[in-house]
Amino acid sequence: QVQLVESGGGSVQAGGSLRLSCAAFGDIYVLNSAWDCMGWFRQAPGKERERVVGIDIDGRTVYADSVKGRFTISKDNAKHTLDLQMNSLKPEDTAMYYCAANSWTTSCKGGLIGPWAKYWGQGTQVTVSS
Repeated sequence: QVQLVESGGGSVQAGGSLRLSCAAFGDIYVLNSAWDCMGWFRQAPGKERERVVGIDIDGRTVYADSVKGRFTISKDNAKHTLDLQMNSLKPEDTAMYYCAANSWTTSCKGGLIGPWAKYWGQGTQVTVSS
């Protein structure tokens, strides 16, 4: 099994920045497999969970249109961490943010990890005030 633990959420004013981090723990063989397909999702109250950004085994990424140019994903394969740098935050970015991972599947090509992902963190709250 793999455990994902997010950190770095908080409250900021519009225009501010936050950096979220996701640390993965578990059996090393399962962990290495789950590291091939990862992403960040968010869910605001009353809304469906949406993919913010996904990254595949080759480092290809796909960002939601709403965060392009403001958010940047990065991962450290040795440390098994996945970070999300969020700049120029807007009130509409307010949500619970989740880290997700899955073993490689062609469905993940290009970073298209979806709600079907096997492993999820508990989430970290991001609140942006105007």
